[in-house]
Amino acid sequence: MPQTTSETTTSPHGSATAPAPQVWPMLRARDARALIRFLTEAFGFEATAVYGDGERVVHAELSWPEGGGIMLGSVREADGDPCGLQPGAAGAYVVTGRPDALCVRARAAGAEITDEPADTDYGSRGFSARDPEGNRWSFGTYRGAPQPVRS
Repeated sequence: MPQTTSETTTSPHGSATAPAPQVWPMLRARDARALIRFLTEAFGFEATAVYGDGERVVHAELSWPEGGGIMLGSVREADGDPCGLQPGAAGAYVVTGRPDALCVRARAAGAEITDEPADTDYGSRGFSARDPEGNRWSFGTYRGAPQPVRS
């Protein structure tokens, strides 16, 4: 029987949080450096690692202050992209405790708001936006269904 381990992290604010994130959505961008600037300014991601030369980004990691993060890089059309991802084709749901304030920040930074902040019938409050590459971002208070207790 496989063993399971539990790993707890600490948020930037010093409080204990859920297990360390193990799923990192990936995206490709035509202008990765501009997308990194946008995601940090509009949504509040933090660039924790950016590798590349000039405008080309080979690998970047952007952390979400409330836990988790994304990975991205410049699209590689000339030599074929091993990920097979197209710019603008990604979508992600991001948990935030402050969707209304985040929507104001995103709008001020030029995000295209596709769904205004609203309450849902499943107890969340959130909004949706597109980044300059066309990726869809949904932000809300819903943290997912409770996970079963593992023994």
